[in-house]
Amino acid sequence: MVTENRLDRALTTRDKTERKKTWAPAQLLPDPTPEAGYSFRWIRVSTLGNADPMNVSSKLREGWEPVKASDHPEVQLMTDPNSQFKDGIIVGGLMLCKTPTELTEQRDAYYQGQSTSQMNSVDNNLMRESDPRMPLFNDRKTKVTFGTGN
Repeated sequence: MVTENRLDRALTTRDKTERKKTWAPAQLLPDPTPEAGYSFRWIRVSTLGNADPMNVSSKLREGWEPVKASDHPEVQLMTDPNSQFKDGIIVGGLMLCKTPTELTEQRDAYYQGQSTSQMNSVDNNLMRESDPRMPLFNDRKTKVTFGTGN
């Protein structure tokens, strides 16, 4: 009988079998640590150095609130000293904001209803002009192909 010099499995590590980490460029807009019950979004506060108060005002009225840098220290950035939002997280004219998830779900449902209403209107208008001698078909299909299309 041949005895082998094996290590106990509990003593072995996978350090040598791990893949080497590769370099990747940093994200342009960092992701904050998720908070339960909140959705995050980057809101435009300026374009090419020109303030955009109309956009900020409309987003704040929709329920978005600026995220304080002190609440998310993992997003380490240099802040703009001339900014209207002193404690806000602003990157390249975009400010990180948050809102309760239920508001984002309500917004999504609203826009889904708008889209469905518009499609129904188009369908009704199309079928109103239908002639029995030349029937119209409402056949919505999408196909994405790459390369030769086979």
